[in-house]
Amino acid sequence: MQKSYCPIDTFINSIKGKRKGTIILHLFQGDKRYSELLQLITDISERMLTKQLKELEADGLINRTVYPEVPPKVEYSLTDLGKAIHPALKTMFKSGILLEKSIEDS
Repeated sequence: MQKSYCPIDTFINSIKGKRKGTIILHLFQGDKRYSELLQLITDISERMLTKQLKELEADGLINRTVYPEVPPKVEYSLTDLGKAIHPALKTMFKSGILLEKSIEDS
C-alpha cells in the first residue's frame, strides 16, 4: 500500500481493483477458501482473483493461511486492518444500491 497525498486516495487505491471490496465484504462474514470465493464472485476469472488476493495480502488487509495437508488447504481471512475498513465498504455498498435505484427510476 502506498501513501497518497490525501487519505481518501490512500483508501481508494488500496481497494480499487476487480472486486477487492467484494472480497473484503465476503471475508467479513468468515474465513473462505479460494474455491468458495470463486463461487461467490461469479464475474471474476481465476487469474484475476489470484491477483487481487495477492494485492490485498501485500497491503495487509487479508491473511493467507496454508495448512500442511495433501492436497494443500488455503484459507483467507481479514486482518485487523481489513476488519477496520469494513464499515466504510458497507456504507459504499449501501450508497451504490441507492445510486442504482436512482438510475433505474430515471
